[in-house]
Amino acid sequence: MSRKIELLAPGGDVDAIKAAIIAGANAIYCGLDIFNARNRAANLSFDDLVGVIKLAHEYQCEVFLTLNIVILEHEIPALTKLLNQLVNTGIDGIIVQDLGLFNLVKKFFPSLHIHASTQLTTHNEGQILFLAKIGATRANLSRELNLAEIKSLTSLAHDHEVLTEVFVHGALCIAFSGQCYSSSVSVGNSGNRGRCSQACRDEYEITNAGNKFPLNLKDNSAWFDLPELVDAGVDSLKVEGRIKGAQYVHTVVDSWRQQINQFIDTGKLLADDSALYKVFNRDFTNSFLKGNLTKDMFIDNPRDNSFTHANEKNNAISVVQIQEAQEDLRAEKNKIVDQVAAKVATLNIDKSDLTLRFSGQLGHPFTVDIKISNGNDDIKNFIVESKSTMITSEQSAVTSDAIAKRFKSFKNSRYNVAEFDFSQLAENLTIPFKELTEVKNKVAYYLNDEKEVIPAVTLPPLTSHDKLNETPTLSLLISDEKDAYLGDVTTADIYYKLPESFKKRCNKQRDILVRNPRFIPWFPAVLIGKDYIEAVRILEELKPERIVTNNTGIAYKAFEMGIEWIAGPFLNTTNSYALLTLQEELNCAGAFISNEINRNQIKNIKRPANFKMLYSIYHPILMMTSRQCFFQQTVGCNKPSIEDGCMLKCQKATTITNVKGISFAIDKQLGGYPSIYNHEQFLNFDAVKDFSHLFDEFFIDLTDIGSGSKAQQDKATLIKHFEGFLKGDQQAEVTVNNMVTVSTNAQYQQGL
Repeated sequence: MSRKIELLAPGGDVDAIKAAIIAGANAIYCGLDIFNARNRAANLSFDDLVGVIKLAHEYQCEVFLTLNIVILEHEIPALTKLLNQLVNTGIDGIIVQDLGLFNLVKKFFPSLHIHASTQLTTHNEGQILFLAKIGATRANLSRELNLAEIKSLTSLAHDHEVLTEVFVHGALCIAFSGQCYSSSVSVGNSGNRGRCSQACRDEYEITNAGNKFPLNLKDNSAWFDLPELVDAGVDSLKVEGRIKGAQYVHTVVDSWRQQINQFIDTGKLLADDSALYKVFNRDFTNSFLKGNLTKDMFIDNPRDNSFTHANEKNNAISVVQIQEAQEDLRAEKNKIVDQVAAKVATLNIDKSDLTLRFSGQLGHPFTVDIKISNGNDDIKNFIVESKSTMITSEQSAVTSDAIAKRFKSFKNSRYNVAEFDFSQLAENLTIPFKELTEVKNKVAYYLNDEKEVIPAVTLPPLTSHDKLNETPTLSLLISDEKDAYLGDVTTADIYYKLPESFKKRCNKQRDILVRNPRFIPWFPAVLIGKDYIEAVRILEELKPERIVTNNTGIAYKAFEMGIEWIAGPFLNTTNSYALLTLQEELNCAGAFISNEINRNQIKNIKRPANFKMLYSIYHPILMMTSRQCFFQQTVGCNKPSIEDGCMLKCQKATTITNVKGISFAIDKQLGGYPSIYNHEQFLNFDAVKDFSHLFDEFFIDLTDIGSGSKAQQDKATLIKHFEGFLKGDQQAEVTVNNMVTVSTNAQYQQGL
């Protein structure tokens, strides 16, 4: 076989990156200490990054920078400054979650390749087309997908010049990436900002099924699935682990390098995966890839399983046997640490030493002799001359001070300027200063690996356009046709929440929308396989005037069909440029602003022209949604694995309580994925007071999904009081607070 299979390795710090390089990684993804989704990793300084790129490229290894968080409005200037620096580093790609970055890069930094992060929850055909449209060159597919789904999406991606990558080793989140708010809700540390505190690894009061860690999945390993991944056409095999150390990265990458080489050379696999068990693991599963979602995917211990595995491998039962097995493994771990440390010690990411010698004599060109030294006799020399010869001039002479002022910028992340040598520069001589600038630019060209330096851009100021309507209106969400009577008590827009799963060729949901023409379809965040196809069929057969979608695949289909669409709250929209991406690339008519951000983070968002801005002021607080089953490990389930009908038929509901005594509701819409909700409802009158001038529409969720501890409310009465508040009735706030007794707007107070 001749097709390149990229092995993509994590780099949480410099030593881990060096370990990945010497272990045979084709590419590395790493983050700076800003704008990346692994704040718990050591991460790199910008100087480190430049050195890493130089080192990696010497080994024909690419480097991708993670900018995979949502961006706040006030961060745009700092982000722009960083992008201006990145374009001249030789970085091979940036990994992005925020939709606004697509707009920025496409307009102002087109030389950068954009990789769509796993945080963008890519799992259906429309999402591939969405990403291709907005400028992605690569998509990290959701790790919940099975091999058949991966193959189908990869084929489509290749048709649109988009590469695909798939996680093949490391930690698994139980929630859909980009759709997990558990850490944000619980402790104010958002996964969308790289501050996940891993609530899924928390200990809970023992469940009816006998588990203390009911949300804790085993680690992912596709070790024996390589042939199927190659057959699926996947371009990049990605190892998770930016918070892991060099010894972990080297062991895993080296093992995978050997496995890939073996398969390329012989078409066969290595059977021995024992090395993977010698470093941190929670045992392994490949059940997502196999589409076999069993109870065996879970492990009731989030800590390192390597010592337990050693006991089992050695059949260690007695105290002495266990002690021997543990000591042997500990010795092996220490040996790995020492071996890796010795290997990485020979690599360095130091800056190159730069010497610039300036010379100029009467009647001769002004000359710069460039010497770049990387140590070990690795020296490069270049000479740059002016077009004109030097002439006498006492008043406008080219002095050493004037030269140093212009050339000091070369003391940067790439070079240590060892010396500015002016010994061969005669006094009282000059050339046109325009030519001096040309010489400097030519020097910059050579110092930029003989590539033209891309000049810095300044973003033009954005205009905040007027609202479509002066007075904000109310909108509401229902999920049951029995609530259609609410249309008799309000003129508010009524959104109808469609499920995440549909029975094939069943017209139930379509017929509800036909019978109730006032219902505006509301599409969920996750639609996979047949469920995406059925959701598209609803669009094609009904051709509604307007929809709300939390799924970018449905957004693309609506754009393609000319249907007006609103970006839902689970698209995590937090800045003006995200709104521009949606409007300019996909003709989006409006967007919900994320409920994770606070008043200060909202207030400076600029509205595009003829664009609607919406905000939810009352809803159950979703913490996470999963393709796995939360009920298997909590209330228990007799089925050994999730079946096709589980989503359509299961009506279980329960609560789990962590060891701190905080309870969470596990609930699901009929036809939906199991989800976990906070025990409090989100209720935010402050946003109405703060932003009636900004938002066109305030939204309330009147579904009974994720009700948790929410008492059943008289929905017509709630509508009456919310509408009254929008019209200035301050007593309505008191009345609603008395009705909704367990509520919070903590996210609005704390923000991201």
